[in-house]
Amino acid sequence: MIGINNTNYLTNELITRDSLYTIHRTLGILPNLNKITLSNSEYIKTLNDVLNDSHVHSCIQSRKTGTLSMLWKIEPGKNPKLTDLVNHNFRTIDLLGVISNILDAIFFGYQVLEIIWKESELAKLEVQRIESKPIEWFFYDKDNNLRFRARNNPQGEILPVNKFLVPRHNPKYENPYGEALLGKCFWAVTIKNIGLRFWINFLEKYGMPLVIGQYTYPPSPEELANLSVRLQELINSQTIATPSDVNIEIKDIGQSKSVDLYLQLIKIANSEISKALLSQTLTTELDSGSYAASVTHFKVRREIILGDKFLVEQTINELIENIAKVNNFEIQNLPKFVLIEQ
Repeated sequence: MIGINNTNYLTNELITRDSLYTIHRTLGILPNLNKITLSNSEYIKTLNDVLNDSHVHSCIQSRKTGTLSMLWKIEPGKNPKLTDLVNHNFRTIDLLGVISNILDAIFFGYQVLEIIWKESELAKLEVQRIESKPIEWFFYDKDNNLRFRARNNPQGEILPVNKFLVPRHNPKYENPYGEALLGKCFWAVTIKNIGLRFWINFLEKYGMPLVIGQYTYPPSPEELANLSVRLQELINSQTIATPSDVNIEIKDIGQSKSVDLYLQLIKIANSEISKALLSQTLTTELDSGSYAASVTHFKVRREIILGDKFLVEQTINELIENIAKVNNFEIQNLPKFVLIEQ
């Protein structure tokens, strides 16, 4: 019990994972709440499978392009030498690729980017390149520390300082892995694939027209067999020659209503994917929406892109802070990376 006159609890955190009874306290591994499957490697594979959907890919490219198309600049800091170093460094690395990898955090929840340093003529160290690492190689512990799944250490290894960038999308205390938007597309993509498979099966059975051949007189079995072969040739070659005593009728047995059901299912799935990734639908789907609705949807897309812009700027400015630290510059009034909306 907390005493009436004891106020130490006000400055201490009382509700923690250490005080909660859970098996993960013993293992030291915090589960990813985004998971659709049990295994972490299977979870990442599932997200990559979702990424293979053409509509998902289109929405991701649309969202990424909004940020990648922006210009960038470095606002000078207190130390001109550090500003020159940052400008030089950012023009020698693949900054566009780095920004694209940072944006992947939105769709997978988080990303782990390793900074590889090299000796510099302008300072002690500068960035040689930044590599994106597979996120299934990492996990968060009960203290929300990111760890590497080391081969000889089941508890994982804490990542060293000034070596990694970890952009995250909407992380929370209960889920430091961030919010993976691809996970929200899982069921829509699954249902869409099922609908496509049923649609293909339907077309295989009922897509081809039914060809009916009839004699004007009672035919012999040999004549019926010969006519069946000739009709099969008609389906394959679309041409046939028959005597005048044979009538041929081509009948469409497909049900247009059934086809419309499959098409409607796929449209609904694509709409749900657009909502999950872009928070709107009209910028990726041609619909009968009004001009006012389309303008509203473009405004929503712009607001989403501005949020992505903030994530990129935050991560790159963390990189600038790392450049300052490894080169023993003061941390106050650092140069600032800014994306410019055109």
